[in-house]
Amino acid sequence: MKILVINCGSSSLKFQVIDAVTEELLAKGLCERIGIDGSITYENVKDGTGKETSNPAIPDHNVAISLVIDALMNDKTGVIKSLDEIGAVGHRIVHGGEAFTSSVVINDEVIQAIKDVSDLAPLHNPANLIGVAACQ
Repeated sequence: MKILVINCGSSSLKFQVIDAVTEELLAKGLCERIGIDGSITYENVKDGTGKETSNPAIPDHNVAISLVIDALMNDKTGVIKSLDEIGAVGHRIVHGGEAFTSSVVINDEVIQAIKDVSDLAPLHNPANLIGVAACQ
């Protein structure tokens, strides 16, 4: 099983894919300048195929997630053949207020609680929640 780890910022999205059994980092990357002009950097760490950077339009975080999936499933440099290989998605949420002090499984109540404290991290929590929704 592989774990996709997502960190959505206000204008960026960082990601990693980790093998859950071996804890090996398989791939990592970064989508930058989301909503402006866009850039994605992807690196297959496992096979050492090097970094690839492209500059597609990335109008929002939903498009960024799609680009990440495309990179992860690329025939030459990808680390997965099917989305079924991803057994879990981990999200870095900037601020959970007093409700969250450790990792939790995201459900509707958790999403609402994060929305309720978004004024504590107004640039990040909304973007974090877009990443959660895009991965569901």
